[in-house]
Amino acid sequence: MYDGVKSWDTKQLRVVGVRDEDADDGYRLYITNLPQDEFSPDEISTLYRARWMVELLFRELKSRYSLGEFETEKAHIVKIQVVAALLTLVVSRAILREFVEYAEEQGDECVFPPERWAATFRSLAQLILQEIAAGYGYPRPNLGEILYHEAKQPLPSRLILLEEVNAELCGDFSS
Repeated sequence: MYDGVKSWDTKQLRVVGVRDEDADDGYRLYITNLPQDEFSPDEISTLYRARWMVELLFRELKSRYSLGEFETEKAHIVKIQVVAALLTLVVSRAILREFVEYAEEQGDECVFPPERWAATFRSLAQLILQEIAAGYGYPRPNLGEILYHEAKQPLPSRLILLEEVNAELCGDFSS
């Protein structure tokens, strides 16, 4: 049933099983409509594994790098955000590759789960960018200067929100 309409259309599918030592029961099962005479079980396994990797990649892009959270309908801005998310992913994976190689050289059998890596990278991205920029000779930002500039009231004559609310609700009782 689709959209309240019954359909008697049929589709022929096949189940393909491939031995896999990592699977709980020793097999991976795939339901597919790919023709048996054109695709071997190993080819189907490879295709579905690649497809799953693409699915995980998009999930990472959406959940960790804000792909899909566009607050605009302007095509050029959306394009910039997509490119920024993809570049962030590329940089993240390049740095991850360095850590994996380092761990292997050290004989450390540690694992860097992709979701954990992405979350860690995202939370430290600003510091990572500062380190990269410093490596190219750009000065590190002066944190005290940034805090001073960003936290102070931009116009001393402007009331802060709490003062405005108090003035509106209570009036001036000083006279």
